[in-house]
Amino acid sequence: MTQISQLNTRTRIASPVPCRAGAGLKPEHVPEILETRADIGFFEVHAENYMGAGGLPHRQLEAIRSEYPLSLHGVGLSIGGDGPLDKAHLARLRELNRRYEPGLFSEHLAWSTHDTVYLNDLLPVAYNRKTLLRVCDHIDAVQEAVGRRMLLENPSTYAAFRQSDMSELAFLREIVTRTGCGLLLDVNNVHVSCVNHQGSAEDYLAEFPLYAVCEIHLGGHAPDVDDEGRPLLIDAHDREVDEAVWKLYQDVVANLGATPTLIEWDNDVPSWPVLFKEVRRAETVLETSRRQVLHNAG
Repeated sequence: MTQISQLNTRTRIASPVPCRAGAGLKPEHVPEILETRADIGFFEVHAENYMGAGGLPHRQLEAIRSEYPLSLHGVGLSIGGDGPLDKAHLARLRELNRRYEPGLFSEHLAWSTHDTVYLNDLLPVAYNRKTLLRVCDHIDAVQEAVGRRMLLENPSTYAAFRQSDMSELAFLREIVTRTGCGLLLDVNNVHVSCVNHQGSAEDYLAEFPLYAVCEIHLGGHAPDVDDEGRPLLIDAHDREVDEAVWKLYQDVVANLGATPTLIEWDNDVPSWPVLFKEVRRAETVLETSRRQVLHNAG
């Protein structure tokens, strides 16, 4: 028997995602992760990569899930889309949640469909009452269909809509109040958006509804310039986390406390040791927070 098939016979860990650092699971890393029994808090997978009935992807994920907690991250539900949610997609999400019992389940504040066309991108929404009501209806439908609380991730944006009449923060707070969903705070997205819109990431995070945050994402971005020569950041997930994002993350953890934190590296994926080094850096920030809490309690 292979190592993966042997692990499939073990009892699955039925535990929530711990307040530790984790990584996005990549198929090429699975053998090394299992062989070294990597000391890591959890793994996160994109739901759409596991919507087939079986095959190697599921065998690998079963092996990982037998050893580690799991976070399930959707990228194709189109929460912000104009049309109704895809019922078949919802059914597949429900089945994945049932099959793997992830500790966390999340989606994006974005749209990616138009009529029957599915776009390979996460596009922003206008922040107004019409969009708010539609997004809340969609989140309610997801949480009812899947039978659990969903986390909503703040977007990275590159342009503002004239139709917006409320801030992103007010929009997110209202969604949480109306639906009871949680939030996934992507710190890199905050930095990217604030640079692109010439705002302050520190001010944004000072007003962020941290009380609803159940998971944090950290990723790399690609620097560029716009047509007027101003800095433009692209949420590329193709490199290590930027030092400016690490500083913001440290400030968030200092205010929020230790929270499950994912390193996202989805393009130009490095070797496992390089990715794991980023995970360990996030773990160090979380451990510092835990020690500070114990010190204050003592």
